[in-house]
Amino acid sequence: MLLKGLNAIVTGANQGLGYSIAEEFLRQGASVIICARNIETLREAAVKLGKLAKPDQKLIALRCDVSKEDEVMELVGKSIQEFKKIDIVVNNAGVYGPKGKIEDVNSEEWTKAVEINLFSIFFLCKHVLPHMKTNKKGKIINISGGGATAPLPMISAYAASKAAVVRLTETLAHECVGSFIDINAVAPGALNTRLLDEILEAGPDKVGMSFYEKALKQKNEGGTPLDKGASLCAYLASSKSDGITGRLLSAVWDPWEDLEKHLDEIKGSDIYTLRRIVPAERSKSWGNK
Repeated sequence: MLLKGLNAIVTGANQGLGYSIAEEFLRQGASVIICARNIETLREAAVKLGKLAKPDQKLIALRCDVSKEDEVMELVGKSIQEFKKIDIVVNNAGVYGPKGKIEDVNSEEWTKAVEINLFSIFFLCKHVLPHMKTNKKGKIINISGGGATAPLPMISAYAASKAAVVRLTETLAHECVGSFIDINAVAPGALNTRLLDEILEAGPDKVGMSFYEKALKQKNEGGTPLDKGASLCAYLASSKSDGITGRLLSAVWDPWEDLEKHLDEIKGSDIYTLRRIVPAERSKSWGNK
């Protein structure tokens, strides 16, 4: 088992990808604290996940709104109290936020989406990293998505916040050099979760015809299995991935299963990072200095 004896926090784990990640972590031997805002669905998830826990594993559910720093501080404190040591954090909680052109969306809903998608990761990293640095070991996995690498018209809060998640991931990875803490971002693929249902409910007028049609096709064809993203998270949470840090990895498109074989090539390179493309890289000569 990849994660035997390790302790993890998974946010937004009452449903969808977060639930699948918690499920995979339990199967791989970890003890897991799951958290979410909705206490009813969180309790339901805990009952089902608890059946997977072996006698030497713990599954604990703690309600937390990760967009609020005081609640995140309490979550980290309780997690350390329960487990003594936190080895892994998966920042999964996320929302699309308001849909429509920037001049039409509700400003409070837009900023709240950024708080959930981005501020929550800042808060959890801020308050768990001192603990990990003391232990000289840790793994942090931030869930990004398609909004990080391509424009998403009509879903601007999601696109902007998810791109920021990747840059924050890269920045914190650099800050933690020498601390034996790996921090990476994951693009789990096109998932058939409540977020997809939101797009279909919003309709083409709010999200654009092309994005709506793409979502409809995804719904009909099944989308990316949740276990792909969960398996990548388990890999990044394990010792197999030691030294791989500051990267955005796609569960669907990247050969991550044995990425440790390319560790020396990855280090010092810009592979799997966000970067600026200059004309010369597209065979253009525009008088670059």
